[in-house]
Amino acid sequence: MRISFKINGKKVAVDVAPEARLLDVIRDNLGLTGTKEGCSKGECGACSVIVDGEIVDSCIFPVSQAEGCDIITIEGMSKGGKLHPIQKAFIEEGAVQCGFCTPGMVLAAKALLDKKPHPSDEDIKEALSGNLCRCTGYTKIKNAVKKAAKKR
Repeated sequence: MRISFKINGKKVAVDVAPEARLLDVIRDNLGLTGTKEGCSKGECGACSVIVDGEIVDSCIFPVSQAEGCDIITIEGMSKGGKLHPIQKAFIEEGAVQCGFCTPGMVLAAKALLDKKPHPSDEDIKEALSGNLCRCTGYTKIKNAVKKAAKKR
């Protein structure tokens, strides 16, 4: 089947199997490898992308549901070679260690801050709850989200 959507501001049309996962289309068909595959069950958040303003696990999101959607991956965060303020905050706060969870965490933070520019600690905790990190203990990640909120 042929499916069309916008990804990182660019309209695309791809031929895919109806049962294909959005993750596979993003990585294999479109060559955007910043979206990672972790658990393949929608539990770790490594594959998180934003679809029409909502954070989703692309490993369990059928690409057929992406028809006409606006999708943002980690590659769509920077503009003109400049990092997004959320990405900068993650670096400044040392919220990046091995980096495997970072794309999903950054996108979860963006989805939150787009809806709630001044989130509470509980809002941040809830927004990041779908993303697992084995390196940081989350404190630096939460601090990065708070810093990004202040910069916006």
